[in-house]
Amino acid sequence: MKRIVTRTTLAGAGFLLGVIGSALILAPRDFLETSHVFMENDPGLMSELAAPAGILLITSTLMLTGAIKIRLADPALSIGAIVYGSYGTGRLISMVLHGLPSDSLVAAMAIELAAAVILAGLRFAGWSRNPRSDAEDDLRGAIV
Repeated sequence: MKRIVTRTTLAGAGFLLGVIGSALILAPRDFLETSHVFMENDPGLMSELAAPAGILLITSTLMLTGAIKIRLADPALSIGAIVYGSYGTGRLISMVLHGLPSDSLVAAMAIELAAAVILAGLRFAGWSRNPRSDAEDDLRGAIV
């Protein structure tokens, strides 16, 4: 049961990062406008948005891999907690320094911080630990 929760959490959180990262790279203006953030079509700004989008896509891939290969779940949980926590904390600091953004961005911050706490909690509670050896798990994965 614990491994199902870990895998489901990694898959859901990883999928969400993949969707957001893809939207930021492929259609940044449209994506940001859903949060009432409007911008010009500036290639420099597009580049600045693509850089963190790449991190989101890489983290998404690692989290989805951890959902499939349980022996990689611990690093996937850790990386996910760091990325979600970084985004949520960055938004919180921005709110203190620059004021409140749209409600959807405040909600995004709450989701990011909650995801970071959940991912870190699963990681440090040992919910991804495999009672069998890695070799036995690899063998089982090869058969299935």
